[in-house]
Amino acid sequence: MKNAKEEKDMLKFEREFQQKGYKFIAGMDEAGRGPLAGPVVCACVIMPLDDMIDGVDDSKKLSEKKREILYDKIIEKAIDFKICYIDNKTIDQINILEATKKGMEMCVKTLKTKPDVLLVDAVKGLKVDCLTVPIVHGDALSYSIACASILAKVSRDNFMKEMHKEFPEYNFSKHKGYGTKEHIENLKKFGKCEFHRDTFIKNFIKE
Repeated sequence: MKNAKEEKDMLKFEREFQQKGYKFIAGMDEAGRGPLAGPVVCACVIMPLDDMIDGVDDSKKLSEKKREILYDKIIEKAIDFKICYIDNKTIDQINILEATKKGMEMCVKTLKTKPDVLLVDAVKGLKVDCLTVPIVHGDALSYSIACASILAKVSRDNFMKEMHKEFPEYNFSKHKGYGTKEHIENLKKFGKCEFHRDTFIKNFIKE
Protein backbone atom coordinates (compact mmCIF):
# COMPACT_ATOMS: atom_id res chain seq x y z
CA MET A 1 0.00 0.00 0.00
CA LYS A 2 2.86 2.36 0.75
CA ASN A 3 4.23 2.24 -2.78
CA ALA A 4 0.79 2.85 -4.29
CA LYS A 5 0.31 5.85 -2.05
CA GLU A 6 3.74 7.24 -2.93
CA GLU A 7 3.04 6.83 -6.64
CA LYS A 8 -0.31 8.57 -6.28
CA ASP A 9 1.31 11.45 -4.40
CA MET A 10 4.06 11.82 -7.00
CA LEU A 11 1.41 12.25 -9.71
CA LYS A 12 -0.70 14.78 -7.82
CA PHE A 13 0.30 17.75 -10.00
CA GLU A 14 0.32 15.78 -13.24
CA ARG A 15 -3.19 14.44 -12.63
CA GLU A 16 -4.45 17.91 -11.79
CA PHE A 17 -3.43 19.23 -15.19
CA GLN A 18 -4.53 16.10 -17.04
CA GLN A 19 -8.00 16.61 -15.62
CA LYS A 20 -7.96 20.14 -17.01
CA GLY A 21 -7.34 18.78 -20.49
CA TYR A 22 -3.60 19.30 -20.82
CA LYS A 23 -1.91 16.50 -22.76
CA PHE A 24 1.86 16.88 -22.66
CA ILE A 25 3.09 17.62 -19.13
CA ALA A 26 6.84 18.14 -18.83
CA GLY A 27 9.09 18.10 -15.78
CA MET A 28 12.17 20.30 -15.48
CA ASP A 29 15.09 20.35 -13.07
CA GLU A 30 18.79 21.15 -12.89
CA ALA A 31 21.97 19.85 -11.30
CA GLY A 32 25.06 21.82 -10.39
CA ARG A 33 24.03 25.26 -9.18
CA GLY A 34 26.31 25.08 -6.15
CA PRO A 35 29.64 23.56 -7.27
CA LEU A 36 32.90 25.46 -7.72
CA ALA A 37 33.55 23.85 -11.10
CA GLY A 38 31.77 22.48 -14.14
CA PRO A 39 28.52 23.32 -15.88
CA VAL A 40 24.99 23.63 -14.62
CA VAL A 41 22.98 20.92 -16.36
CA CYS A 42 19.26 21.27 -17.05
CA ALA A 43 16.91 18.51 -18.11
CA CYS A 44 13.34 18.56 -19.36
CA VAL A 45 11.33 15.39 -19.89
CA ILE A 46 7.81 14.39 -20.91
CA MET A 47 6.96 11.00 -19.42
CA PRO A 48 4.02 8.67 -20.04
CA LEU A 49 1.97 8.91 -16.86
CA ASP A 50 0.13 5.60 -17.20
CA ASP A 51 3.30 3.51 -16.91
CA MET A 52 5.40 4.86 -14.05
CA ILE A 53 8.95 3.70 -13.43
CA ASP A 54 9.23 2.19 -9.97
CA GLY A 55 11.73 3.86 -7.66
CA VAL A 56 11.80 7.33 -9.22
CA ASP A 57 12.39 10.00 -6.57
CA ASP A 58 14.37 13.16 -5.95
CA SER A 59 17.82 12.33 -7.35
CA LYS A 60 19.50 13.49 -4.12
CA LYS A 61 17.74 10.69 -2.22
CA LEU A 62 19.03 7.96 -4.54
CA SER A 63 22.37 6.20 -4.68
CA GLU A 64 24.60 6.80 -7.68
CA LYS A 65 24.03 3.25 -8.92
CA LYS A 66 20.24 3.58 -8.56
CA ARG A 67 20.26 6.90 -10.43
CA GLU A 68 22.19 5.38 -13.32
CA ILE A 69 19.73 2.47 -13.61
CA LEU A 70 16.76 4.84 -13.53
CA TYR A 71 18.45 7.18 -16.03
CA ASP A 72 18.46 4.43 -18.67
CA LYS A 73 14.83 3.53 -17.94
CA ILE A 74 13.72 7.17 -18.16
CA ILE A 75 15.52 7.69 -21.49
CA GLU A 76 13.91 4.52 -22.83
CA LYS A 77 10.36 5.39 -21.76
CA ALA A 78 10.32 9.16 -22.28
CA ILE A 79 7.96 10.63 -24.85
CA ASP A 80 10.58 13.33 -25.30
CA PHE A 81 13.51 14.73 -23.35
CA LYS A 82 16.30 17.28 -23.64
CA ILE A 83 19.45 17.84 -21.61
CA CYS A 84 21.35 21.15 -21.88
CA TYR A 85 24.72 22.20 -20.45
CA ILE A 86 25.62 25.79 -19.58
CA ASP A 87 29.37 26.05 -19.07
CA ASN A 88 31.31 27.70 -16.27
CA LYS A 89 32.33 30.67 -18.45
CA THR A 90 28.70 31.57 -19.07
CA ILE A 91 27.90 31.12 -15.38
CA ASP A 92 30.64 33.64 -14.56
CA GLN A 93 29.31 36.07 -17.16
CA ILE A 94 25.59 36.07 -16.32
CA ASN A 95 25.43 34.48 -12.81
CA ILE A 96 24.20 31.03 -11.84
CA LEU A 97 20.47 31.82 -11.68
CA GLU A 98 20.43 33.35 -15.16
CA ALA A 99 22.56 30.49 -16.47
CA THR A 100 20.08 28.01 -15.00
CA LYS A 101 17.17 29.82 -16.64
CA LYS A 102 19.02 29.90 -19.95
CA GLY A 103 19.60 26.15 -19.82
CA MET A 104 15.99 25.46 -18.90
CA GLU A 105 14.67 27.67 -21.69
CA MET A 106 16.98 25.94 -24.18
CA CYS A 107 15.61 22.57 -23.11
CA VAL A 108 11.99 23.55 -23.65
CA LYS A 109 12.63 25.32 -26.95
CA THR A 110 14.53 22.36 -28.43
CA LEU A 111 12.11 19.60 -27.44
CA LYS A 112 10.54 17.93 -30.46
CA THR A 113 7.24 17.65 -28.57
CA LYS A 114 5.93 20.98 -27.34
CA PRO A 115 4.75 20.69 -23.73
CA ASP A 116 1.38 22.09 -22.71
CA VAL A 117 2.47 22.47 -19.10
CA LEU A 118 5.93 22.71 -17.56
CA LEU A 119 6.36 21.64 -13.95
CA VAL A 120 9.67 23.07 -12.75
CA ASP A 121 11.56 22.72 -9.49
CA ALA A 122 11.16 26.14 -7.86
CA VAL A 123 12.63 28.34 -10.64
CA LYS A 124 10.40 31.25 -11.64
CA GLY A 125 10.39 33.66 -14.58
CA LEU A 126 11.19 31.28 -17.44
CA LYS A 127 10.52 32.68 -20.91
CA VAL A 128 8.88 29.69 -22.55
CA ASP A 129 5.78 29.26 -24.68
CA CYS A 130 3.73 27.12 -22.30
CA LEU A 131 2.11 27.26 -18.88
CA THR A 132 4.88 27.12 -16.27
CA VAL A 133 4.29 25.93 -12.73
CA PRO A 134 7.15 26.39 -10.22
CA ILE A 135 6.92 23.87 -7.36
CA VAL A 136 9.08 24.21 -4.26
CA HIS A 137 10.81 20.86 -3.60
CA GLY A 138 9.24 19.73 -6.85
CA ASP A 139 11.80 16.95 -7.34
CA ALA A 140 10.34 15.23 -4.27
CA LEU A 141 6.69 15.95 -5.11
CA SER A 142 6.34 15.45 -8.86
CA TYR A 143 7.16 12.31 -10.83
CA SER A 144 7.98 14.34 -13.94
CA ILE A 145 10.34 16.70 -12.10
CA ALA A 146 11.96 13.75 -10.31
CA CYS A 147 12.65 12.11 -13.67
CA ALA A 148 14.21 15.36 -14.91
CA SER A 149 16.32 15.62 -11.74
CA ILE A 150 17.76 12.16 -12.38
CA LEU A 151 18.58 12.97 -16.01
CA ALA A 152 20.30 16.21 -14.99
CA LYS A 153 22.24 14.70 -12.07
CA VAL A 154 23.54 11.64 -13.93
CA SER A 155 24.48 13.74 -16.98
CA ARG A 156 26.41 16.20 -14.85
CA ASP A 157 28.13 13.49 -12.83
CA ASN A 158 29.25 11.82 -16.05
CA PHE A 159 30.61 15.14 -17.31
CA MET A 160 32.60 15.58 -14.10
CA LYS A 161 34.01 12.04 -14.40
CA GLU A 162 35.31 12.97 -17.84
CA MET A 163 36.82 16.16 -16.39
CA HIS A 164 38.59 14.00 -13.81
CA LYS A 165 40.47 12.20 -16.60
CA GLU A 166 41.80 15.54 -17.82
CA PHE A 167 42.48 17.05 -14.40
CA PRO A 168 42.94 14.15 -11.94
CA GLU A 169 44.66 16.36 -9.38
CA TYR A 170 41.29 17.80 -8.26
CA ASN A 171 39.57 14.40 -7.86
CA PHE A 172 36.43 15.62 -9.65
CA SER A 173 35.11 12.05 -9.92
CA LYS A 174 34.64 11.98 -6.15
CA HIS A 175 33.17 15.38 -5.26
CA LYS A 176 31.80 16.34 -8.72
CA GLY A 177 33.12 19.89 -8.35
CA TYR A 178 31.38 20.74 -5.08
CA GLY A 179 33.27 22.73 -2.47
CA THR A 180 34.43 19.89 -0.27
CA LYS A 181 37.43 20.28 2.01
CA GLU A 182 39.50 18.11 -0.34
CA HIS A 183 38.50 20.14 -3.40
CA ILE A 184 39.31 23.45 -1.76
CA GLU A 185 42.69 22.15 -0.56
CA ASN A 186 43.54 20.93 -4.07
CA LEU A 187 42.35 24.23 -5.52
CA LYS A 188 44.74 26.13 -3.24
CA LYS A 189 47.56 23.70 -4.04
CA PHE A 190 47.20 23.48 -7.83
CA GLY A 191 45.30 26.67 -8.67
CA LYS A 192 42.27 26.70 -10.93
CA CYS A 193 41.68 24.81 -14.15
CA GLU A 194 39.65 25.87 -17.18
CA PHE A 195 36.47 24.37 -15.72
CA HIS A 196 36.46 26.29 -12.43
CA ARG A 197 33.95 29.09 -11.90
CA ASP A 198 35.92 32.25 -11.21
CA THR A 199 33.03 33.90 -9.38
CA PHE A 200 32.70 30.88 -7.08
CA ILE A 201 36.38 30.35 -6.19
CA LYS A 202 37.50 33.96 -5.65
CA ASN A 203 37.41 33.49 -1.86
CA PHE A 204 39.71 30.47 -2.02
CA ILE A 205 42.49 31.48 -4.37
CA LYS A 206 44.17 34.68 -5.45
CA GLU A 207 44.63 35.52 -9.12
